[in-house]
Amino acid sequence: MVNQQPTSLIHTTIGKIAIYQKEVDSNKIPFIFLHGVYFDHHLWDKVIDSVNDRTIIALDMPLHGLSKEITKNDWSLNDCADMLLEILDHLKIAKVIAVGHSWGSMTILRAASKQPERFENVLLCNMPFLAATKKQKITFVLQHSMLIFRNFYTKQVAKALFGKTLFKENPSLIEDLKRPMNLLSNAQIKQTDKAVIIDADVASELIKNLKVRAIALKGVEDYVPAPPNIETIVIGGGHISPLEKPDEILSLVKKISN
Repeated sequence: MVNQQPTSLIHTTIGKIAIYQKEVDSNKIPFIFLHGVYFDHHLWDKVIDSVNDRTIIALDMPLHGLSKEITKNDWSLNDCADMLLEILDHLKIAKVIAVGHSWGSMTILRAASKQPERFENVLLCNMPFLAATKKQKITFVLQHSMLIFRNFYTKQVAKALFGKTLFKENPSLIEDLKRPMNLLSNAQIKQTDKAVIIDADVASELIKNLKVRAIALKGVEDYVPAPPNIETIVIGGGHISPLEKPDEILSLVKKISN
């Protein structure tokens, strides 16, 4: 999906969210793809371009990509879950197969916990589910002081997110981070980190009580652990599996669509 302009901007309680659709005349359940922090819908291009048997929806998460008209200042992960359900309502989609990366997975988990009947299956890639420790919160505050040196900050983020071996072999991966990250202001990065990471509640109970068929995926060098009670596939790379290992992601996308 190489759309530069959104198919539509959907009003939600968070604000206007940019939606990108690849419509197919099919009675198969649609896919919806949600990206992680600092990226946008293009994170999924390599996967989406290989799926042609059903309608596909991707979106730019709040403040990211072209979802810049965000009217709720103190939004949370729960607001993101409500946003996803509002988007499905607006598009008149009764049920989807949802695929998320990191923040996108965290959003899907919460939305599927609220309305499990709206989700046929979910694929949760690189999903953080533990609350940030006090030390991690302090680290983020210190890291944010380095945002004035944006190139340096972006390089440090890349080193933390991509698997070391893969990043060394393919350093151009940083360009896939720089492009969407350059669309974010320093204030937007701070706000997103606060809502998605610093203030995120532990989600172990949501995982335990999830009533939707789920598969999880993580990189072998991923900083997040495998979620409990969910079949988890471990692949090469770090935290950005859709860029590092798109073929493995595509294989699992096809698996959950059967």
